[in-house]
Amino acid sequence: MTQDAQREHWQHTYEAHPAMYGAEPSDPALHAADVFAKAGARDVLELGAGHGRDALHFARRGFTVRATDFSPVGLGRIAEGAEAAGLGARVATQVVDAREPLPFGPSSTDAVFAHMLLCMDLSTRRIEELVTEVRRALRPGGTFVYTVRHTGDAHFGTGLSHGDDVYEHGGFAVHFFSRELVDRLAEGWTLQGVHAFEEGALPRRLWRVTMTAPAND
Repeated sequence: MTQDAQREHWQHTYEAHPAMYGAEPSDPALHAADVFAKAGARDVLELGAGHGRDALHFARRGFTVRATDFSPVGLGRIAEGAEAAGLGARVATQVVDAREPLPFGPSSTDAVFAHMLLCMDLSTRRIEELVTEVRRALRPGGTFVYTVRHTGDAHFGTGLSHGDDVYEHGGFAVHFFSRELVDRLAEGWTLQGVHAFEEGALPRRLWRVTMTAPAND
């Protein structure tokens, strides 16, 4: 699937189903907020913020949030929701495409959260580059929490294969993670934990990965 097709898919999804995931935060976001607070984080960068249920949760927990996505429609929903909830001063939005270098300076955030962003239609090489960019953007000792669908998921190995563990179903491509890839991405970090969980009606099978950057970067 092309980059433009992926963007069009999500633009249409956010327009047609603005509350498709509900208003409550995801379980990974609940976990991440607790981890970030314990670590003393003040600001959170969310990659692939969708329609904002997790970004708004972080803001309610007292963090300053930079919500990013490649869909201006989704980001517009987030801005509207933040204003309606009285959280406009805590939430900023920015169009960011994960296929391109992250437009953030070194040591510019305390924490990064990405719920299923890394398992989008991205090559292994781009995923590795993206994690390196996350580490660059984090302040020393900062925390990164991400979730990905893994190779134990029912859709892995089925549908249209794009190679590189990417499979497409219904026009939507997913990069399924092996545990070896998770461990490779954690090289140079402190891997705090890999938690298996399920989400949705299929159900989707995912890992929630928590890791911290070196304190002396």
